[in-house]
Amino acid sequence: MNYSAFFHKYGMVLILILLFTVLSFNIEGFASFRNIFSILEQVSMFGIIAIGVTFAIVTAGIDLSTGSIVALASVVAATLVTGSEGYGMTLVAFGGAMLVGGFCGLINGTITAYGRIPPFIATLGMMTAARGFAQLFSDGRPVDASSDAFTSIAGTSVFGIPGLVIIYVLVAIACHTMMSRRTFGRHVYAIGGNVNTARICGVNVEITLVKVYVLCGVLAGLAGAMLTSRAFAGNPTFGNMWELDAIAAAVIGGVSLAGGVGSVPMCIVGALIIGVMNKGLNMLGVDPYWQQIIKGMIIIGAVLLDAQKRKKS
Repeated sequence: MNYSAFFHKYGMVLILILLFTVLSFNIEGFASFRNIFSILEQVSMFGIIAIGVTFAIVTAGIDLSTGSIVALASVVAATLVTGSEGYGMTLVAFGGAMLVGGFCGLINGTITAYGRIPPFIATLGMMTAARGFAQLFSDGRPVDASSDAFTSIAGTSVFGIPGLVIIYVLVAIACHTMMSRRTFGRHVYAIGGNVNTARICGVNVEITLVKVYVLCGVLAGLAGAMLTSRAFAGNPTFGNMWELDAIAAAVIGGVSLAGGVGSVPMCIVGALIIGVMNKGLNMLGVDPYWQQIIKGMIIIGAVLLDAQKRKKS
């Protein structure tokens, strides 16, 4: 058995299992179903963003605007649902949040693909603008979203599984299918592998990139609506630093910043590692500042590991 190849493929899964096991032995109740579902619920929102970011990174791009789009989508969803009852307006609120996110993604993709602006710069601009629009739209204050139908999305569970986790699973399955079994996914990998070769092979690079960033925006909008449902309000401060957690989840999960390598399942593993680590450190009473330092060290380690892998290949 080639242990090196096995660890290369499943190393992060083993790290997740080891991390969860160590914390379970050191923290009473950590392995309880209640705590596990709590971790999954927390992961579900930034995990959905991480899936979209995975598509962008596989194309050798990046999306820094997702956290700010969460904030903008949250105040839009809350405004749409305020004072309403029934699931009709709930669907409108979720749809509106995703539409706003998709529009932001469309701008990111268009500037990147047709304006030839590096995605780091394009999405950095959107990160600032979307946060500003969220503050402007809400007048800098939380927006009430205490509609019973709307908040029941986060409050409902099926066989003990929280509603937000179910949404996360459905999104993950759809995006994994899109990336691994559809032409769109093959085009995404082709662009990340070598954009010039992709053009020669007939891939419409510009249209594919626009679709990728629209997808990032739509998923960020969905996460914003989910967070609003859970918090009973939209808030222009929501999603702060979530873009970094999303990027960290993707990188820890083995998505190469050089492009062309990555998958949705491994992105999920990366998100779970961050979620388990955050929950464990909180339950151990570790200072939040140290938590940020530890997370930063893990991200740097994952990037260095990716660089070593690329050197060997």
